[in-house]
Amino acid sequence: ERLAEEFNLSEEERNEFLQSGQRVFDNRVSWAKTYLSEAGLLEKKRGYAKISKVGKQFLADNPYLDKLTNKDLMQFESFREFISRGNKKNTALYIDSETPTEIIEQKIQEVNKALANELLRKIKNSSPKFFEKLVIDLLLKMGYGGSEKEMAEVVGKSGDEGIDGTIKEDKLGLDVIYIQAKRWEGSVGRPEIQKFVGALAGKKAKKGVFFTTSTFTDEAKNYVSHLEQKVVLIDGNKLADLMIKYNVGVSVEKVIEIKRIDSDYFEEDII
Repeated sequence: ERLAEEFNLSEEERNEFLQSGQRVFDNRVSWAKTYLSEAGLLEKKRGYAKISKVGKQFLADNPYLDKLTNKDLMQFESFREFISRGNKKNTALYIDSETPTEIIEQKIQEVNKALANELLRKIKNSSPKFFEKLVIDLLLKMGYGGSEKEMAEVVGKSGDEGIDGTIKEDKLGLDVIYIQAKRWEGSVGRPEIQKFVGALAGKKAKKGVFFTTSTFTDEAKNYVSHLEQKVVLIDGNKLADLMIKYNVGVSVEKVIEIKRIDSDYFEEDII
């Protein structure tokens, strides 16, 4: 917290989190200590770190240094050896303003973005019936219906008044969620949402989810925000993100583990 105050970080900056759940600030401080230690500018001991003689000399030689970057640390042989370990082909990969953890998360986001686009292409090329089944599968994976298939039903036939499926909210079936699924290219506007809301009213339903492979107009979103019923709009991007998160239509290709020191392991009992 002392460092956060020193850098005048706002509450928003202090509470920014990585996808892993770690605070961005804590992650950067941790990597900064590692980098400075590997360059020989910092001495790390159990529970604390302090500036080294080399570090003091470096500050004395650079009294007007405003910002220390990874490029500055490249003048130290120990740091060059550190970043080239396991990456001898391209040490420049680590000369960045982001920490390795942040870079990994950015690359994962890029992979997931490409995967999401491919998912949407697959869905748009599928049949309406398949899409209706897909959204039911997704809601089951998300825990609705107690994740039990018999708690959900694909309706999707003439005379259903805009309802493509239903799913019980929990295992007891205390409430029912009604579903509409549209494979559209153009944006879904307010008129379509009004039809869905009318269908909900006809069923005396309080909750509904409208899925589309495209987008919703601002008018449609605004309309939903003022309804008595609870209606959730899931557009194509959100749909693909949820499918990736809950492993619907995708499989895990590779698992990457990021490990850190287990401080408890190195605690010696004092007798």
